Order: sequence, then C-alpha cells, then structure tokens
Amino acid sequence: MSTCCNKSKNSADKSEPLQWFDNMIDNCYDYAVENKENGKRIVGIMCEYTPRELIMAANGIPVCLCGGDADTIPSAEKDLPVNLCPLIKSTYGYNVEKSNPFLEMVDLIVAETTCDGKKKMFELMAEKHPMYVLELPQKSDEKDSLEQWINELHKFKRELETRFNMQITDERIREAVRVMNKERFLRRNLAELMKSDAPSITGRDLLQLKSSISGIACDFEQYEKALKLFANKACNSNADKVRVLLTGAPVVHGAEKVVDIIEDNGGLIVSMENCTGVKPIIDDVDESSPNIMRAIAEKYYHIHCSVMTPNERRINSIRSLIHEYNVQCVIELVWQACLTYDIESYKVKQLVEQEMGMPYMQINTDYSPSDSARIAVRVEALFETVRNNRNRKNI
Repeated sequence: MSTCCNKSKNSADKSEPLQWFDNMIDNCYDYAVENKENGKRIVGIMCEYTPRELIMAANGIPVCLCGGDADTIPSAEKDLPVNLCPLIKSTYGYNVEKSNPFLEMVDLIVAETTCDGKKKMFELMAEKHPMYVLELPQKSDEKDSLEQWINELHKFKRELETRFNMQITDERIREAVRVMNKERFLRRNLAELMKSDAPSITGRDLLQLKSSISGIACDFEQYEKALKLFANKACNSNADKVRVLLTGAPVVHGAEKVVDIIEDNGGLIVSMENCTGVKPIIDDVDESSPNIMRAIAEKYYHIHCSVMTPNERRINSIRSLIHEYNVQCVIELVWQACLTYDIESYKVKQLVEQEMGMPYMQINTDYSPSDSARIAVRVEALFETVRNNRNRKNI
C-alpha cells in the first residue's frame, strides 16, 4: 500500500472523515500527480469488473473515470446520440472538452464489453487515448464463461507487462490483493453501520466515504476514523425515516440528485445495491488461493451487473439486503437508455412487491435537475404509503 499522501495547499489536513472525503477529488488529484512524477502509471478504469489488483501490481494507479457532470453532456452529444445513458455521455464529454485532469494524464484506459453504448463510445475515445478493452463473458452460470474470463485476465496481465515493461509477479499481485481486501473490509464495515435502527450517518454520507482512486493510505486512515466516530452511536432523527434500499444504476460522483431527493423528503437510504454501493465490496479475493489469478477472476466475475444473464445473484443479493437492513421500500434508479437495468427491473419489482410484500418504485431519469420536482412528488407518495402500512401494523 502506498504511503500516506502528502497534504497540499488544495487538500488541508481535515480531521473529520466526511470533511476529508468532501475534498476527495483534490486529494486524488494530488495523489495521482505525485505518484506519476515518481514513475507510477495512471490507469483509467470504467467499470467495477476491471481488477484494480492487476493494475496496482503493474505499478499503476487505478482511477475511476465515470462522468457524473451534466455540464459535459452537450459536448458529447455532438458525436453521441441524445438518447443515450448520461454516464456515457458525461464521460465522453470530458474527453471532448479535455476537462478531466485524470483523463488527460492517463497512460492507459481499461474498458470492458458491458453495455453496447459503452463499447461504441470506447472506440471514439480510443482516437485520443491509449485503450485496452477487456472482453467480459456475460453468461453468469457457465463454467466455460468463467474459464474465458480467466484467460482474458491473463491476456490483460501480459498487456500490462508489455506496455509498462515490467514483470507482474504473484508476490506483487498478492500484495495488491491484500490492499484491496482491506479497502473492501473497511467499506463493508462502514456500510453495516446502516443496519442500526438509528444510524449516526445518512446514505448520502456513506456514499461520500469513498475515493475515485483505490488503495490510498490516507483514505484507509479516514475509514478507520469514521468507524470509530460513527459506530455505536445513534441519531434519533434517523429512527423515524423511511428505510430505503436503492438499487439499479451507479450513482457516480456529481450525479447524486436522486439520493438527495430521497433523503431530503423523509427517506434514509440504508443500503445501496449498486456499483457505487455494496455490489463490488461484498466479496474479497481469496488471498490464500494457490492460483491467485483464478481467485481474482472468480471475485470479479461474480459481480452481479445487469449485463449478466441470467442474473439471479442480483435478485438474491437484494433479497438478503432487505432482510439485513430492515428495509421498508425499494427504489430502483435507471439512467436514461440503460436498457439492461430497465428491463431487469421487471424481476426486481416482482421480488419486492410479490415476494417481499413492500412498495417498489422505479425512477428513470438523467443528470438534469429538470425532473427533480416530479421525482420528489413520487417519492413523497411512496413514503406516505410506507408510513400508512407501518401505522396499520402498529394498530
């Protein structure tokens, strides 16, 4: 694990974890610049399926490049369809405007064949930046698909070795695995604070407690501080709020409008079953495995994205989270034109309403604030239904 990042004039020493992560972009920028100057490679990633461990073992710094800024979308729409996922357009807009410093300093971008929109956008982005595309098999339960994924990660490892002129040893991989397992462990423990009847943080707070760059020692220190600060404490105002499980598309940095609407209108997001929540941190890599590459492949292959078919792991995960976090309703976020999540919401709705017997709502939106008032009205109506159900049970 890298040593604690230096504090620059843009990232003052802030003792409170939420204050620290409020300055996350500046912290990550300082960390990236310092490490690039010291010979490390900046590797942009676009998806949780990309194993950060292999990048770190190759003396690289993995940086998430997913865009959450609505302001970059008009630039993207000069080349991309208007009716496309805002995450894709925002990310590409940064590419057009050259306004993301992390994207401009990358030595490599690692993409993946998840949704069709991303795949074709990567072709355009590759005109300006070095790109390597991981082919992700999408049959979730077939042994041949897993073997294909293992072979794909071996190819990726060889690509990193060739491009960066180094040998990636098992020892280097295992050290990176230990770092990432620690990060996942700390973030899981933070997520579990929301199991409390009156957690001392909100879902928005929890979403804030992460970085665009993995493996930063200063972040680990702040995770540990947060656990000490917020564990075994109660916030009585959170006890009466409607307990929400948020599922669906990722809530990337800068695109938190739905989270804010939910929690500004009487909800408390106690669990986020998405790529910016618990989905990528549920499982660790088996550090003791004699075949560390296979162990990495198995961990990442089991991430239950809606691009997988069938995707029963996601349904099972939602079912478990509803029980573990005492959830009272489920809200599914679908970004505009995200067809896999939009279609899969049929099964999520069945699970929530028919099996679990609780209210469900899908929110289909983009990054624009133009529909925020309408979404708020729908959320308030959903919460009123939950409260009425709760009152009837108490009679």
